[in-house]
Amino acid sequence: MGANTKALKSRIRSVDSTLHLTRAMGLVASSKMRRANEAMRNGRDFAQSFGNVIDLLASCPETATSSYMVKREGDRTRLIVIAGDRGLAGGYNANIFRLVDTLSYEKVYPIGKRACDRFKAAFASSEKYTFAQASELARQLCADYIAGEYDRLGIVSTKYVSMMTQEAEVTWVLPITPPENQEKSVVVFEPDEQTVLQDAVPDYVAGMIMRAIRESFASEVAARRMAMDSAGKNAQTMIDDLQLKYNRARQGAITQEITEIVAGSGS
Repeated sequence: MGANTKALKSRIRSVDSTLHLTRAMGLVASSKMRRANEAMRNGRDFAQSFGNVIDLLASCPETATSSYMVKREGDRTRLIVIAGDRGLAGGYNANIFRLVDTLSYEKVYPIGKRACDRFKAAFASSEKYTFAQASELARQLCADYIAGEYDRLGIVSTKYVSMMTQEAEVTWVLPITPPENQEKSVVVFEPDEQTVLQDAVPDYVAGMIMRAIRESFASEVAARRMAMDSAGKNAQTMIDDLQLKYNRARQGAITQEITEIVAGSGS
């Protein structure tokens, strides 16, 4: 019986240590939420504003022959895959890789330690990724696209729906698709629409990359906070159950000792 109580006590200490870890990670995630959500909103606003300009340009007949607009027959696809730098975020990283596995692609540009590890690439932090890095990647991708080295570019990232829900998604960036039911633009572009489009697309792609990264990071933080909350509740429930078993085992040991003492005194 003594060995049983000793094992239970050791188990309680182990689970309690896990509980402290999950609480600490949950607090860290909570502290990052406000800043991550603010960066996500800024990224969305930037991408939407730039996207409106691209939609105006794409709706102009003069841009129909642009290299960025013409659809190609091939299926050479490149993907930018955005995952987290760390684990313990529920199904966040697994959902991204599950979606990637359903896609056909020629080359992957991973962002985030988990994605870099998966595709054996140099580490690029999803939390600390800068617009300068996104611009460099976007210009490389646009130059390769103009050169005809691939036919389609997509970004695999996580969409932030709510604190409870995040969804893996793929956003197709190139070629640019003209918006449906777009009214004819009355904006005058100088020197001409096609030249402006050619110059604007690399910055647009960089903006789309940053939006996806910022939204994915906010999703990762939210997923980790929810995962740590759930793990903390499970750990506390386990501690309560183990404590009950420990108390019963200890009570049984005490009862047995009393019985032995009484039996010994009567003999």
